[in-house]
Amino acid sequence: MAVGRNKSHKNPFLTLVLSTRIPKTPFVIGILGSLLTTIVGLSIPLLTREMVDGFTVESISGFLIAILGIAFIARAAIDAISRYFLAYVGQQIVARLRERMLSKLIRLPVSYFDKKTSGESVSRVVNDTGIVKDLISQHFPQFITGIVSIVGAVIILVIMDWRMTILMFICVPITILIMRPLGRKMRKISRGIQDETASFSGKVQQTISEVRLMKASNAEKAEENKGLNGIENLLAYGLKESRILAVIAPLMQLVLMTVIVLIIGYGGIRVAEGTMTTGSLVAFILYLFQIVIPLTSFTMFFTQLEKAKGATERMIEILDLNEEIGQGGLELDISNKPVYYDGISFSYSEDEPVLKEITFEVQPGTMVAFAGPSGGGKTTVFGLLERFYEPTEGRILIGSTSITELNVVSWRSQIGYVSQESPMIAGTIRENLSYGMEGVVEDEQLWAVAKMAYADQFIKEFPNKLDTEVGERGVKLSGGQKQRIAIARAFLRDPKILMMDEATASLDSQSEKIVQQALTRLMNGRTTFVIAHRLSTIVNADKIIFIEKGEITGIGTHVELANTHPLYREFAQQQLT
Repeated sequence: MAVGRNKSHKNPFLTLVLSTRIPKTPFVIGILGSLLTTIVGLSIPLLTREMVDGFTVESISGFLIAILGIAFIARAAIDAISRYFLAYVGQQIVARLRERMLSKLIRLPVSYFDKKTSGESVSRVVNDTGIVKDLISQHFPQFITGIVSIVGAVIILVIMDWRMTILMFICVPITILIMRPLGRKMRKISRGIQDETASFSGKVQQTISEVRLMKASNAEKAEENKGLNGIENLLAYGLKESRILAVIAPLMQLVLMTVIVLIIGYGGIRVAEGTMTTGSLVAFILYLFQIVIPLTSFTMFFTQLEKAKGATERMIEILDLNEEIGQGGLELDISNKPVYYDGISFSYSEDEPVLKEITFEVQPGTMVAFAGPSGGGKTTVFGLLERFYEPTEGRILIGSTSITELNVVSWRSQIGYVSQESPMIAGTIRENLSYGMEGVVEDEQLWAVAKMAYADQFIKEFPNKLDTEVGERGVKLSGGQKQRIAIARAFLRDPKILMMDEATASLDSQSEKIVQQALTRLMNGRTTFVIAHRLSTIVNADKIIFIEKGEITGIGTHVELANTHPLYREFAQQQLT
């Protein structure tokens, strides 16, 4: 069940934290340690009172001093243990939050990432959870120990002198009046900071990931201006936050110092009148500090809490999103089964129809090619078959089964995709070849598929062979080398259906020849879908489907379309003569 859907709960932050299964034993140890720390700490002012009231040089008690020393050391040791265990709980909670966020993000449909930048998504996992981590690991332990310290100190103070305790409490309503409006404003600002940070992270990440495009286009100045604009926005939010923090701290100090002066003044009068001992006044002031110091930390706690609430709302928005459908479903062997597109329509938004009632059939083991003007919907046909998107209308069948009834993992494991870009991950050739494969893939298998893709020769020339680092997006490899590794990866998956988006379009003639041989070998015996930008690569296709503005305007072989389809004939005359 998604966390944020419990609308009856008034505190989504608490709901989210509790849903992570708080480690009970460390939490109990931490809380008990806080109680012991407070009990030991509360004994110190009482011991001090006894020492002050009976103080003379002759009456100095070594035993009393030893007790005080032991109390100080014990309090410090127990406090350290308590803080560690509470911090441990905080770290565990945040780790589980990050696990859930990461698990959720990688299972969201492609349509989510079409709308969000990668930097924004990363910010949710790293920055927003980091805010929660700071609250739970640092501020929450201080808050717990502070609460216990305040409660214990107040009880003792009431017993010692209830009149002075009431005088001290005049600061409570004043503090509440100060903190409530400032807290609401801080929450609004914190949410703005988180949104702007996510946006800025996304822009910086995009700039760095496309650094070659930026430099080739002399776009450094434009990107710098974009970055400076984001920095200015963050600065504006940061200054707003700083102004609130700058107001909170002095106001709190003013209130607390006023109370301390009143207590000392009133207590001095009581001592002069003989209704209070000097030791009692000293103890009262020490207890007052045990209340004052936690109260000042509460200011930071509630400020951080408002930030965490904003971060929580963003995380819950993601955790409440529907995951990609088809995580369950049938596991079907699709070998030797035809593919049917039955009245498929699709649009990314209501006013942007991309495909309009597409219907065609692909028999097993045949090659079907898609041709037509750019923007006609060819790539969307592939995206629907991969189940990156779901049709607005119609259905895609494999045999007599709708692909929406199939387990999406099983379905995609039987599909191979080779694109123009040949996407690579930062890592080794070995990691790129076996990417997505379960278990360990033996070197013999890797070398076998590399040979089938004509990639073994250039891999052997690298000093580290299969363990050669390819760089981010494979920048250390040539286009032809990346394509052959992509083809070898497809061989390793042994797909039943193969999809190719003009895999040789961006290669030089020598590389194209090698890659085309590898593709021909890969296509043998497989149902193959090809997007064609150059008709020379598809003249031998079993079927060519011509798509214009989301509609099929022609189906047939190269010869049939050249004779019957005017626009296809024009394309053929331009490219093939």
